[in-house]
Amino acid sequence: MGLIMHSLNNYHYTDKEIKAILDSIIIIIDTREQENEHITDYFDKKKIAYRSQKLNTGDYSFCIPANSQLNIPREIHFDKDIAIERKATLEELSNNLTHDRQTFENELIRSLRLTRFNLMIENESGYKDIIENNYRSGYNNKAFHSSLISLSLKYNVHLFFCDKNYSAIYIYSTLIYYLKNYLENKLYFLKK
Repeated sequence: MGLIMHSLNNYHYTDKEIKAILDSIIIIIDTREQENEHITDYFDKKKIAYRSQKLNTGDYSFCIPANSQLNIPREIHFDKDIAIERKATLEELSNNLTHDRQTFENELIRSLRLTRFNLMIENESGYKDIIENNYRSGYNNKAFHSSLISLSLKYNVHLFFCDKNYSAIYIYSTLIYYLKNYLENKLYFLKK
């Protein structure tokens, strides 16, 4: 599991300082992430800082910039603590489970080092569509469902089906609340 070991552990932040840290985060988008303009457009619209950078696991994570006033002497990266993997369609996910399973499973194995790994699938009725075979890949729906559930349990992956229009909000909220909970509940995170 990931464990945040840096200057944040040695300082108790006030609510005002926590807000300042949360407002300063930079979303990291993996360099291999494609066709995500709907996400970056939202970030631009909401003035959420982001940049492209290679991630070892997942498509999205974050960092906080150095800030001497908040006792943060250097940029702190959380990509070894939390990541979000995005699948644009059920077809992409089913392809990962059938034709590219070993690569996909290797990513899930790497995710075991993290405190939190979320798999976001841009299909708001995902379970329903899988069970009712409402996708185009031809992958057997029972095999699809059982593989997805089995892998999520085996690798402690948190599944989230989401309308594509709300993906950016989900990504941003997940990362912000991870950091907020960490800053407010350090002892819980350190015990993990």
